[in-house]
Amino acid sequence: MPRAMSSDMLAAVQASELRPALFVEAYFVTGPIHVWSGYGTVQWNGHAWAGIGTLGGVSTIEDGASVEAKGITLTMSGIDPALIADVLGEFQLGAPVTVWLGLFSAGALITSPIVSWAGRMDQPSIEVGGNTAIISINCENRLLDMNTSVYRRYTNDDQQLDHPGDRGLEFVSGIQEVTIYWGKTPNSANNI
Repeated sequence: MPRAMSSDMLAAVQASELRPALFVEAYFVTGPIHVWSGYGTVQWNGHAWAGIGTLGGVSTIEDGASVEAKGITLTMSGIDPALIADVLGEFQLGAPVTVWLGLFSAGALITSPIVSWAGRMDQPSIEVGGNTAIISINCENRLLDMNTSVYRRYTNDDQQLDHPGDRGLEFVSGIQEVTIYWGKTPNSANNI
């Protein structure tokens, strides 16, 4: 999918040396977290993004020419197993996640990163081994909502939910089994 790119980003992509970084904003019970794939803290978009370096990971972000809901997996390693209950208590199923691709030029972040992926958090999985734990959160694309059935009907009761007092669908239930003849009725003398 083509994305709008600022002239600074375009120049950085075309440069001989490319210095990319991923920025992840994920919402939990107590609010959003802002992390990035490097070290230290970076100020961008009104937030302080904490660097997690090699402790965090984002699976391959796929794009294609067809309309498909492709998910990703966010991974955080090096977590103390004693903190797993706290981490899972913060998790919120269906909370929004956004991943940006940013580029650095001359040691500074170009202030117009591109949204690489956006969706919602799905079920987390935990691997505990030795002194550390790894938490992986599957994230699903918003296009997955297209597969969800809509439980709305063309009835007066359903219409009243959105537009109280509207009488446009008042007689829908009464005409469900009615046979309507256009022109002459079938038992008239002029029909052959």
